[in-house]
Amino acid sequence: MRSLLLTVLILGLSGCMSVSDMAQATRNQMSDAGLLDHGEIRRSSGWRLQPDSYIFIAQSHFLPTGSRYARPNVVAEEAFNGFVEYFPMVRGAREPEGLEEALADARDAGAHYLLYTRFASADDRIGTWDEWVDQEAVDRLGTDRGVVQLMLIETATRHLIDSARIRSRGGLLTLYDKRPEDILGPPMRDYARRLLGLAD
Repeated sequence: MRSLLLTVLILGLSGCMSVSDMAQATRNQMSDAGLLDHGEIRRSSGWRLQPDSYIFIAQSHFLPTGSRYARPNVVAEEAFNGFVEYFPMVRGAREPEGLEEALADARDAGAHYLLYTRFASADDRIGTWDEWVDQEAVDRLGTDRGVVQLMLIETATRHLIDSARIRSRGGLLTLYDKRPEDILGPPMRDYARRLLGLAD
């Protein structure tokens, strides 16, 4: 009787969800609970791009509040790494640029869109023994956090197509030896997927 109930339960579960769906749902739940890295994207519009759109990615000169040690072009680099998986025509600026300079470079490159990024804030919490020795502040223990702002601009018309704000935070199980810039990759990939209509 017990084996029959177990078989029915397994068949019922397998009919509802695939193993990969269950794994993704578990990861989402653990992220929401704060155990794994988590990123939250707020968009101003539901605009979608064609897969063959040519996107130029640049980052502003602005240094994030709360951290002077982030690499100068890290947001543009992480955005490029996330977008190149979904858009075959992507190019990134080699260094931070002002908005006008980035728009001119995007037009010169023949890009349809400019993705202009800014690392608004970063909170690098104590996550290693060395950081603890340097700071020795109990209130600095915890998970890293960061906020990134994005503007998607059509290069031909200079119209703002979409703007987004990404809040990311590390997880309790993944906090060791992480910095706020280390948790930017997955939200950037998620934003690229949303622009293609592959995610909600």
